[in-house]
Amino acid sequence: MFTTSTDILNLVLTICLLLLTFFLCLALYNLIVSLRRINKVTKIIETGIVKVEDVVNLAKEKLRNSQTYFMILAEVAKRAIDFLKEKKANKKENKKKKK
Repeated sequence: MFTTSTDILNLVLTICLLLLTFFLCLALYNLIVSLRRINKVTKIIETGIVKVEDVVNLAKEKLRNSQTYFMILAEVAKRAIDFLKEKKANKKENKKKKK
């Protein structure tokens, strides 16, 4: 079967090349699987970030609307207090005029 040492060398080189190819394919497969997992995780994180961003934007809008309403209410309350002060001042003036 093997007549010379070159035949044995060629057989050993062939086996080594096959093993090297097998391990390279296995490493490439593991790399591809890892990259797919990383891709899935990044997509999940991205959707989570988008959802959080939507919630933050919604909260900002609610806060802006609430702030506007509070400003309006504060202005109304201020004018009501001013009106009551004027009315009270007018009553005091009317009492002084009557005396």
